[in-house]
Amino acid sequence: MPKVNAQWTVGPHGPVERIDEGLVTVAGEIRMPLGNFPRRMVVVALGGGRSAIWSAIPLREAEMEEIEALGAPAVLIVPGVAHRLDIVAWKRRYPDAAILCSPGARDAVAEVVPVDATHDILDDPLVRFETVPGFGGKEAALLIRRGDRVTLVVNDILANVRHPHGLGALVMARLMGFGVDRPKMPWLGKRLFVKDTKAVVSAFRAWAAEPGLARIVVSHGDVIADDPRAVLERVAGELE
Repeated sequence: MPKVNAQWTVGPHGPVERIDEGLVTVAGEIRMPLGNFPRRMVVVALGGGRSAIWSAIPLREAEMEEIEALGAPAVLIVPGVAHRLDIVAWKRRYPDAAILCSPGARDAVAEVVPVDATHDILDDPLVRFETVPGFGGKEAALLIRRGDRVTLVVNDILANVRHPHGLGALVMARLMGFGVDRPKMPWLGKRLFVKDTKAVVSAFRAWAAEPGLARIVVSHGDVIADDPRAVLERVAGELE
């Protein structure tokens, strides 16, 4: 059984940041020796007064009220096998919320909480859950449409940790390639999880071709809003 927080354990986190209509993110930190490593939650409003939570992080009550104002948490998305730390606490707080993950992550997620689905159950034409090709089914992504703008949300396939806090976080970010200098695919994830490089390259280029791509939100690091299309094309080229 992996380590999880069964209780609502609030760690360091920032404010609720609105990045588009019905779409917010919160930057948190994972405590580690000699510094804290950044992590990020995304909350997207769905039709019917509901919301979906990506990579859930426990927040202070004032910020939780802001989250709940977007809609009742109906789907809790575990985007990858390493993002189970707080899902038990969130499921206890919202017992009616469904647990969603990609097919290849199901067994790992089910070790800590029952999984309800491994396919898109969001029931919203403007928000699409995807299993990213080429990663053995272990990585998920979201495509969120707001007017003519598209937000891509990804997990450990792309990182942008430009401001690691503390020596330990800096060393981890540099050694594992978490994007200290520029957004990149962490080398550890590439080595462990990439099963089909051509499929990964195709996925990145398909996202880059999305009309109106405005930003990429990553689970570790800053939101990528400066020419996200070029970032995807560059990373795809580096994989070839």
